This record gives sequence, C-alpha cells and structure tokens, in this order.
Amino acid sequence: MELDRYGRQILTILQSDGRISNQELADRIGLSPSPCLRRVRVLEEGGLILGYRAILDAKALGLSLTVLVQISMDRHTPERFATFEAAVAEIPEVMECLLITGQAADYQLKVAVKDLDAYQELLLKRITGIPGVSGVHSSFVLRRVTDRTAYTLAAAE
Repeated sequence: MELDRYGRQILTILQSDGRISNQELADRIGLSPSPCLRRVRVLEEGGLILGYRAILDAKALGLSLTVLVQISMDRHTPERFATFEAAVAEIPEVMECLLITGQAADYQLKVAVKDLDAYQELLLKRITGIPGVSGVHSSFVLRRVTDRTAYTLAAAE
C-alpha cells in the first residue's frame, strides 16, 4: 500500500494516541473529518492498522520481572516449530515470541511474571515441557532503557 503524506501523518498520530477523536485527528493533519475517517478506514482495511489497544504498566499489575528467553529446538522441522508455536501461544505470560536467526537459539520469548519463583514455575512446568525444546537460556531485564511501540514512518521519495 502506497502511503501519502496524510496516511503517514494519520499513522504517526494514531500510534501515539489511538483514542484521538476523528475530529481532532482531522484538525491535526489538515483534512475535514469525512475524508480523514475514510483514510483511516482504508488504512485499517489495508492491514496497516491491525488494531487499537491500551498499553498497561506491568509493574503496577505486579509483573515486576521481565525475562528474555532463548529457546533451542532439537529438530528444525515445520511440524516441530508449529507444535512449539501453538504451545507458546497458549501461555499468557509470554508477551512476545520471535523465530530468530544468527544465534544459537531458534526462538526468543519475552516473558512477564511476578517474580523469580513465578518464572521458575513457568519455565519448569510449561516451557521446558514443550516437545522439541532442547535448550533454554534466560536473561533477566534489569531496566527498560527504551520501550517503543511506534514505528518511524519515512517520507515518500
């Protein structure tokens, strides 16, 4: 999908304020409300906007430990990966699962839990029990330096 100036502006604003009214969005980008809303709908239907959600404070929810978990698989087959991915999708503490390359690991998980005891239970009772998991390396996050959810949108050439 080709993005013009208005499309880039809409996406940039919605990434930082998904609750903005259509009227305010239209005012900020210099369009009237009807064309602005049509453009937002086109971006949604085109798959550039996947959804809208609230970003919560994990610590305020009692989830004070974030762990980056690298997972190695015993076999690199589509079936083995599909089994792992389906199992991980069912674990609510797994916030992100990435199939990676360039490391000894095959996957990287981002996990949010209450504390070290909760992580130990999750690791030993859920993650290492998934068929095909042959290795686990855990890195504990000490501090979030940056935590972005917004993508930078380059101007059209």
